[in-house]
This record gives sequence, C-alpha cells and structure tokens, in this order.
Amino acid sequence: MKMPRLKEISMLVFLILPALLTGCREVNVPKPRGHFRIDLPEKEYRLFNDRFTMEKDLPFSFEYPAYGDFSFDSEASREAGWFNIDFPGYGASIYLTYRDIRNDFEVLMEQTYRMNVKNHITRADAINEQMFNNSEKKVYGVLYDLKGNTATAVQFYATDSLKHYLRGSLYFNAEPDADSLAPVIDFFRADMIHLIESLEWKN
Repeated sequence: MKMPRLKEISMLVFLILPALLTGCREVNVPKPRGHFRIDLPEKEYRLFNDRFTMEKDLPFSFEYPAYGDFSFDSEASREAGWFNIDFPGYGASIYLTYRDIRNDFEVLMEQTYRMNVKNHITRADAINEQMFNNSEKKVYGVLYDLKGNTATAVQFYATDSLKHYLRGSLYFNAEPDADSLAPVIDFFRADMIHLIESLEWKN
C-alpha cells in the first residue's frame, strides 16, 4: 500500500482546518431593535356625567374609555375647566380643557394653534390634520397627529364656534419614543376620535 505523501497531507489539513474553525465559531449578527409587547384592553366606553362636577355643571357630554379614570387635579382645576382621563396601566393621560366662548373665539383658536403646532413644529417630523364637521350636533373641530418624538402625539379641539370650546391632548409619562409607543398612540387616538364623535353640547 502506498502511503500518502507529506505534501498531500499538508494540503488536506490546510483545506479542512479553516472550515472546522469557522464552523465552531459563533457569528454575531446584528438584530433589529425590539419593543415590549403591550396588551391593550377591549374597547368599551361610558358616558361622562355630572357626578364629577360638584356644584359646577359642565355643559357637554361625551363617551370616554371605561378603562380610563376621570379626574380633576384640584378644585381650582375643576373651576378652571381642566380635567383628565388617566390610564395608569399605560402611563398615559388625555388632558382636557373646556372654555366658554366669550367673544374670544379667535384668541382660543390662536392658543390652540400655538399649543398644537407652533410649540411642536421643531420636533415633529410631520403634522397631519383630520377635520370633524357635524352640523346636526354643531360639533366642529380638528384632530392633529404629530409624527416623531414629540411630547404629545395627538391633540384636538372641538367647538360650536359660538359658546363652547373643548381641547384635548394625549401625553405619556415617559420619554418620547414614537416607535415603541406607536401601538398605544393608535389605540388612544381611536378613543379621542370616539370622544369627539360622541360629543354633545347641553345648551
């Protein structure tokens, strides 16, 4: 039997050894950044009523999420027409402000523009608007979607242009991260749309 020559053995080792070394080594592949899965409740709404208002009746009604807590920060905020719908499990709140229109409609509109657009335009990648026009209920308004890592992602105002003016903003108790918050933003955005569509003025 003819023994393999030394040169042939060396060549064989040279070809096999790199394959063995590569096959045993773990190769690190960059993975896309992931986000935690967020469980969201089934949609359910309840009617806002006067049990929240004590001696001062608010002149409107609407449906708000049953999984939200309706609250006033203080008696002073109640008198000022500031109230919240809080979602403790998600670190989110919809901050609402009601104003009687007293020959200051243009001033209220300017305040809304400043809060919704001017204050966020440098941080927002885009600002989209959705119009609401319900002549039967006399509810007119705009919902603003602020894209990017802004302090608030969704804001709206609703009015009858004569007596009533309601403004709302969605905030999270967390550093803005549009990608990770996107499913929750979409979820509460739908609730804000439902609030506007169910809004009725009492007088």
